[in-house]
Amino acid sequence: MRRLLSSAAAAVLVFAAGSTLAATAAPARSAITAATVTTQLPRGVVPTHYDLVFTPDADKLSFTGSVKINIDVAAPTRTITLQAADLTFAKVEIAGPGGAKGGAAKVSVDAQAQTATFTFDKPVAKGAHVLAIDYSGKIYKQAAGLFALDYDTDQGKKRALYTQFENSDARRFIPSWDEPFFKATYDMRVTVPTGQMAVGNMPIAKSRDLGGGKTEITFATSPKMSTYLLFFGLGDFDRATAKVGDVEMGVITKKGDLAKADFALKSSGPILQWYNDYFGVPYPLPKLDHIAAPGQSQFFSAMENWGAIFYFEYALLEDPEISTQADRQNIYTTVAHEMAHQWFGDLVTMSWWDDLWLNEGFASWMEGRATERFHPEWNSQLEAVGGREYAMGLDSLATTHPVVQHVETVDQASQAFDGITYQKGEAVIRMLEAYVGPDAWRDGVRAYIKAHAHGSSTTDDLWVEVEKAAGKPITAIAHDFTLQPGVPLITVDAGACVAGKTPVTLTQGEFSRDKPTKTPLAWRVPVSAQVAGSSTVSKTLVEGGKGSLSVDGCGPVVVNAGQAGYFRTLYTPTAFAGLSASFAKLPAIDQLGVISDAWALGLNGQQAVTDALDLAMATPADADPQVWGKVAGVLTTVDGMYDGAPAQQAAFRKLAIARLSPVFQQVGWAAKAGEPAPVANLRTTLIGALSTLGDPAVVAEAKRRYAADKTDPTAVPGPLRKAILASVGRNADAAAWDALHEQAKAEKTPLIRDQLYTQLAAAQDPALAAKALDLALTSEPSETLSANMISTVAKLHPDLAFDFAVAHKDAVNGKVDAASRTKFIPALGKASADPAMIDKVRAYAAANLPAGSRGEAEKSAASVADRIKTRKAALPQITAWVGRKG
Repeated sequence: MRRLLSSAAAAVLVFAAGSTLAATAAPARSAITAATVTTQLPRGVVPTHYDLVFTPDADKLSFTGSVKINIDVAAPTRTITLQAADLTFAKVEIAGPGGAKGGAAKVSVDAQAQTATFTFDKPVAKGAHVLAIDYSGKIYKQAAGLFALDYDTDQGKKRALYTQFENSDARRFIPSWDEPFFKATYDMRVTVPTGQMAVGNMPIAKSRDLGGGKTEITFATSPKMSTYLLFFGLGDFDRATAKVGDVEMGVITKKGDLAKADFALKSSGPILQWYNDYFGVPYPLPKLDHIAAPGQSQFFSAMENWGAIFYFEYALLEDPEISTQADRQNIYTTVAHEMAHQWFGDLVTMSWWDDLWLNEGFASWMEGRATERFHPEWNSQLEAVGGREYAMGLDSLATTHPVVQHVETVDQASQAFDGITYQKGEAVIRMLEAYVGPDAWRDGVRAYIKAHAHGSSTTDDLWVEVEKAAGKPITAIAHDFTLQPGVPLITVDAGACVAGKTPVTLTQGEFSRDKPTKTPLAWRVPVSAQVAGSSTVSKTLVEGGKGSLSVDGCGPVVVNAGQAGYFRTLYTPTAFAGLSASFAKLPAIDQLGVISDAWALGLNGQQAVTDALDLAMATPADADPQVWGKVAGVLTTVDGMYDGAPAQQAAFRKLAIARLSPVFQQVGWAAKAGEPAPVANLRTTLIGALSTLGDPAVVAEAKRRYAADKTDPTAVPGPLRKAILASVGRNADAAAWDALHEQAKAEKTPLIRDQLYTQLAAAQDPALAAKALDLALTSEPSETLSANMISTVAKLHPDLAFDFAVAHKDAVNGKVDAASRTKFIPALGKASADPAMIDKVRAYAAANLPAGSRGEAEKSAASVADRIKTRKAALPQITAWVGRKG
């Protein structure tokens, strides 16, 4: 699943301060069985096959179904319990081997536990049986279970159906053992309106006209897979295909949009071939469809259903009227991410949600590897630094959790889809791959996939295979970084160069933003270092809190050279001064690492916060566009810290605009023939940053172009449309807001329409933001867009958005998919700097959420507290710095 950074869940498990979980030897391969795996169901009954027949009624938002489930019963029992939510049961029967009748069952439903228990008059004997269930269910309007998405066309409103089951929503469509360990095969037969396209995990095996405008579709039998990977889609679709070896690769869109999926289709073929080789096991299904749907979710952007990957349109379709270079890259990485899941997650599945990172961390890492291989011109390895920074931002608060975390409830499983699981997981993999070498890492991954294909695994199963392939111990290092939370801090003290070598002393501590003073956790930390401008890298493993290096060359030393390590680097003032003087000589990835560490440590009071600002001022004009993107991010963050202090903010803005304007003048509004992709991305980044900073020239030009769009086709080129709309929306007055609103109401293309409504919610003017909130709860925006409007308001007006959502709690939760409901409202307050928000968020959680589902609330409260502390400590230093520079 490709999650959304804006909806990252908070931690659900916090380890005791000072605890260290580290192994000294590789464990034996786990023996996972139904008797040992975590489950929320009674043990003793295991499904092996589902034969599902159903008929959806899109107009009535309901469906009827019947399923025959082949089960193995370990010991005689009168009750069978499985998972079911919002299902109504008509009849339940059981038959033994050879069809021997076992009688009808009494049905008891536990809505809170999301289970149904079937009780029989006589015990069901040990052995194989068939459980036959007739039932009916709901079609939802948010992305959970079987759901409907409505969209506008020139012919009027249309409705399409899709399914979304991760993490625990297959039970809303099929009564089942809805947990990842319980893999089974599936037959699926459905009655649909004639002329509409039905899509499943497998190709259609048979189609039969039933007359009366109905057609029966039978799909081929699936391989063994977890319930959350089952998929069904239905609508007025178009499909294009390409043959990749024996696999039929397809893209499916609503009618008329196939051309927008061409980039995704052409990209997926080479990715599939490379993954076949990298994983050492060919993709095992006969087809692989990429399915685009209008709308959005607060929980995810794409989902790895085996053979039928689901995407919201913005994550798959490239529309020349609005798509940017960043959108193109996001399409590629999303496709690469979801295709990696076809092995990591689908072919080999974590046994329980504790090891979710085996799916998501690896898919995140693999998307980066694929992008680096096929699109080196994007220089995408630099983005890994940004992902690591996001993870460290979460991981340095007390509300963090280990990468491998214990999950007990559905809500906790939903909240596990966060930046620790994804971005920290990816960063740890990059570090371990660099430590053992890419070839040994690949060999270990291949052995792991082969050993567990069509089965389940745990994290230690992977360490066994990598350690065996690498011939060097990594399990202890891996355990340090995956079984305990937090961020190591490596303090650097470089000595005088002697005989062409520079001695470096390393001390390991812990980077924490809100923990009380204590003994730091201990990690075994792989560290690399090199002298600025040198090509020779020295490596060591810091153990027991201490380490040292002898680095070839004389000059300032960069620690974490290449930025593969997951740790913060703190230099002595003298060492940092030397590094700052040589900043222009550093590779772009190390420039990003050095400025990122300086900024984070400065905000935390561990070095001067102005050190990072000095680096921003010293960044050379020809620095990599992504380095300039980081500089822009630091400057706009400082600008936001000055909200409520207009005089100081104005002084800072003058300085920030003066720094960024010359770079934007070089890039310009118009794209140049053959310009690198990162430059195109920098253009939109700088338009956004300078608009945020209130640059009169950029704001005026954005407004001019927006006004000229009706008569001048060159005024708003597609790649700039989002940036121009964002500037206009942010700086809108009432008249401009009303004009955007009218444009949004008239727009028929979902990608453009959604962007217009989003910008209505992005206004700086609180009165207009309040209008957007009211609009979000009307029927005018699409059902799945309302929540996005509310969360967009919260970026600039968190207190307004949070209070509104609490006041309209039931209506707001009705606009949010089930997996996000414990997270959505608490997360709205996390950008606040008002101390009262801490109590408000916690009060909401106490009144509305189970005790085990308050992770996002605690994360929001921690974020507010950190923001208040940081502003109080950092702003006086920054204000004095601005005075000196001004």
